[in-house]
Amino acid sequence: MKNILVTGCNGQLGNEIQRIHPEYPYHFIFTDIHNLDITNREQLENIFRDNSIDFIINCAAYTNVNKAESDIENCNLLNKTAPGLLAEFATKYKSFLIHVSTDYVFDGTNHKPYTESDATQPISVYGKSKLDGEIEIIYNAKRAVIIRTSWLYSSFGNNFVKTMLNVGLEKGELKVVYDQVGTPTYAGDLAKAILNIIPQTDKIKQVEIFNFSNEGVCSWYDFAKEIIDISQIKCSVFPVTSQAFPTPVKRPHYSVLSKEKIKQFFNLEIPYWKDSLKECLKKIPRNNLKK
Repeated sequence: MKNILVTGCNGQLGNEIQRIHPEYPYHFIFTDIHNLDITNREQLENIFRDNSIDFIINCAAYTNVNKAESDIENCNLLNKTAPGLLAEFATKYKSFLIHVSTDYVFDGTNHKPYTESDATQPISVYGKSKLDGEIEIIYNAKRAVIIRTSWLYSSFGNNFVKTMLNVGLEKGELKVVYDQVGTPTYAGDLAKAILNIIPQTDKIKQVEIFNFSNEGVCSWYDFAKEIIDISQIKCSVFPVTSQAFPTPVKRPHYSVLSKEKIKQFFNLEIPYWKDSLKECLKKIPRNNLKK
């Protein structure tokens, strides 16, 4: 039985993998900062030496985009240094690394879906740190998969969906930006895609980058409106420009990702974002909000 090391298991994606892992014929080793510091070379050496790790799924990341602008050292440690170390140990112990990256490696000035070969130009500390992590993997791994995703949400943890539900229930009015366009990604769909990729990794001969999000396109306003409508919350949702919510960081105004490569390479079917949102909302009981 193949051994799969999952890092960042208490995050959105890690929790989704934990939820579905009994459906797959693998032995999973779930880790988070409490039992594995992936920035610590000695701890990584120990876990690779003591376990026959066949695959690593790196779900760990520094994801506070605003805070990253001032917390550069910690952001780079987790998003740049750690992926490089995982790639190094994957090469040493002949393991296969699957790493999750982001649409923030792009500047958001495209007017058509980004492909994996489009030029990267991050406009934030977070985006640059994630791109640097990709570069570390390319440099240190012989074979690996990097998956760029966008607008991740789940029934686990804190995310846009839960925020909209909470504010909608509390205030009855929402103002959401309409000039940032992309595609929501249900972490449950990404988890399934990753585990379905694993038996096909023999086709990978080098470090390959793939895009993955749900199908379709929307703005954050459209996303919020759908969350409120499906949940049948009495709340008005109003579109506003990004200028209405000044933040310390620039965000891509357009981050739609082309999924053609991953669909064809691994024969994947990707659900439409509204359908996946409905599935996720079924898993979020009202009494589970504000947590």
